[in-house]
Amino acid sequence: MSRTLSTLLGVIGALALVIGVNLFADTRLATVHADLTQQHLYTLSNGTRSVLRGLKDPITLRLFYSRALGTAVPSYGTLADHVRELLRQYAALSHGKLRVQMYDPEPYSDTEDRAVAYGLQGVPLDQSGEQVYFGLVGTNMLDDQKTIAFFQPDRERFLEYDLTKLVQELSNAKRPVVGLMSSLPLEGDPRQAMMAMRTGSRAGAPWLSIQQLREADTVKSLPLDTQVIPADVDVLLLAQAQNLSDATLYAIDQFVMRGGRLMVMVDPHSEMEAMAGGPNGMPALETSSNLRKLFDAWGITFDPTHVVGDLDGAWRVRSHDGDGIAAVDYVPWFNIRDGIAHDDPATADLQQVTVAAAGVVGKKPGAAIEFHPLLTSGPQSGLISVDQVRNPNPAEVLADFHVAGGPRVIAARIRGILHSAFSGPPPLAAGQKRPADFPAYRAQTAKPADLVVVGDTDILADRFWVKTQDFFGQTQAEQFSDNGPFLVNVIGTLAGGDALIGLRSRSDSIRPFDVVLRIQKKAEAEFRATEKKLQTHLQETEKELRDLRAGSGGDQATITPQQAAAIEDVRTDVLHTREQLRQVQLHLRQDIAALETEVKVGDIVAVPAVLAVLAIVLGYALRRRRMRGRA
Repeated sequence: MSRTLSTLLGVIGALALVIGVNLFADTRLATVHADLTQQHLYTLSNGTRSVLRGLKDPITLRLFYSRALGTAVPSYGTLADHVRELLRQYAALSHGKLRVQMYDPEPYSDTEDRAVAYGLQGVPLDQSGEQVYFGLVGTNMLDDQKTIAFFQPDRERFLEYDLTKLVQELSNAKRPVVGLMSSLPLEGDPRQAMMAMRTGSRAGAPWLSIQQLREADTVKSLPLDTQVIPADVDVLLLAQAQNLSDATLYAIDQFVMRGGRLMVMVDPHSEMEAMAGGPNGMPALETSSNLRKLFDAWGITFDPTHVVGDLDGAWRVRSHDGDGIAAVDYVPWFNIRDGIAHDDPATADLQQVTVAAAGVVGKKPGAAIEFHPLLTSGPQSGLISVDQVRNPNPAEVLADFHVAGGPRVIAARIRGILHSAFSGPPPLAAGQKRPADFPAYRAQTAKPADLVVVGDTDILADRFWVKTQDFFGQTQAEQFSDNGPFLVNVIGTLAGGDALIGLRSRSDSIRPFDVVLRIQKKAEAEFRATEKKLQTHLQETEKELRDLRAGSGGDQATITPQQAAAIEDVRTDVLHTREQLRQVQLHLRQDIAALETEVKVGDIVAVPAVLAVLAIVLGYALRRRRMRGRA
C-alpha cells in the first residue's frame, strides 16, 4: 500500500512539475526560440526587433489562409507555416501592441466575404471555380489599411522585409517626404504642355516615373541653389542636378552627415537633355552631371567621359547610310535583364530596366563602404566615348564598338560611415546670406549612411519604359520596362530607414534534396549524351537508307540481299541504342527510388528505434540505481 501511494504521489508530482514548467515557459520564455534551420529562417533581424519594440499604438494583422491550398499545393503549405511562425514571433516581441488573427476563408462563408472586402486576391483552385486565399491585412487605430494580396513562394526570401515594411507603414501614418532636385523638367513644362494639348500628346506633361513616385510619397521640389535641405525631407533625390555651387553641395553633404538618405542619379550624357536642346533651340552644350567632390570624399567613382554599350540588350534603331535607312543595334541604349540584383528588395521583382548612355559607378580602392550592385550591364559590354554619342550615327557606333572588361555596375546601393567633403561651411557668394536654421557642421555620419547611386538619368524618361497610345481621345501608357517601379522601390527602401535597408534576402524554407539532385543531374547528363548519340545515329541511318534506295532506283523490289542485310543491321543497332536509352531512364528512377526508401526508413524506423533504445537504456539504468539505493 505504501509503495502504491508513493508511486501515485510520484506521478502527481511529475504532472505538477510538467504543468509548472509549461506555465513558466509560457509566461517567461514566450519570446525565447531556438532556430535550428541552416538558413536561420526564424531568427528576426535587429531592424525588425527595433520596429516591433517601437510600436506605440495597437496594430492588428489578419492572416487569411485557405487550408485547401496547402493540401493541393504543398509548397504553399510550407510557406504558410513560415508565415504563421513569423507572425507569432512578431506578436510576442511587440509586448501586446501587435495582435495576430488567423482565418480559414471557406467557400461562400462570411470569412471569404471579409477577405474579398479587404481586397485580397482569390485564386481558383480547380475547374469547379472554388477560390482560395493566402493574404494578409493590417490595420491600425486610424483605420489605415495595408495588404499583401497573395503570398508567393518565389518571394519568400523577402518575407520578413514585406511583413516589417507593412507593420512600419501602419505604425507611422505620415507619408515619406522626398526632396527633388533636378535640372530636367521632371514635373513637366507648362509651355510645351499648352502646345501639346492641341495634338493630344504628352509633351510637357510630368514624367510618369515622378507621377508614380507622387502616388507613394510626398514629393517636394527644391531649388538648385538651396543652402539647407529641409528637416522634414526623409529622402533626397538628385536627378541630373547640374552646376551645383559649393553651398548646395555642402547642404547635400551635411544632409547625409545628419543621417538623411540620398538617391543620386548622375549621367555622362543625358539623352533627354540632348533631345530637348538649349533655350535658344540649339543642341544643349552640357548634357552631363556629376558630384565628383562628394563622391571623392565618400569613396565612390563615376566616369563622366564614357558611356556603357551592351550588345546583349541593345535597341534596334534606324540608321541612315549611303544606301538608305537600315535597322541596326544601338548599343548605348539597352535593356538590363540578367544584370538585375534579385537579392535586394528594391529590385527583387523587376524583370527589365532600360538605360540610355549610362555611366559606370564604382567603389574607390580601399574605401570603407559596402558596395552592392543593383543594375549591371551584360558580359558583352564595353565603353564608348561620350563624344561618339552626342550626334551619333548608330551604324558607326556599332562598327567602332568593342566588347571589353565584362559587366559594369550602373546602379549600386552604398552603406557605411562617410566623411564630409568639407572642413566647414564654404564661403558664400556676394550678396548671399545664410538661413536662420543653418545647422551645425558635422565631420562624419554618426552611423552608417544609406544611399543609392545611379549612373543614368534617362531611366526616368517616358520613352525608355512606356509606350503611349490614343484610346478614343484618351492617352494611355503601356509599360514595357520596370524603370518607374525601380525608382519607387529604391526610394521606398531608403525611406524605410535602417530597419528595412538591413533586411536583405534570405533563403527559401523549402530545402532541395541535394543528393537527389546530384543523382538526377548525373543521370540527366548520361541520358542526354546517349540521346545525342541516338539522334546522330538515326540521322546517319536515314542517310544510309536514302543512299541505298537511291542506288536501287527507289524500287524496293530491286534491293539486293546485301543491301537488305545492311538495312536490317542498322535497324537492329537503332533498337539496341533505344534499349540503352530506356535502361538509363530505368537506372535513374531506381537510384532515386532507392534513396527515397533509405530516407523513409531513416525517418520512420531508424530514428524512432534509436530513441526507443535510448529510452530503454535510460530506464534500465534508473531502475538499477533505485535498486542499489534500496539495498
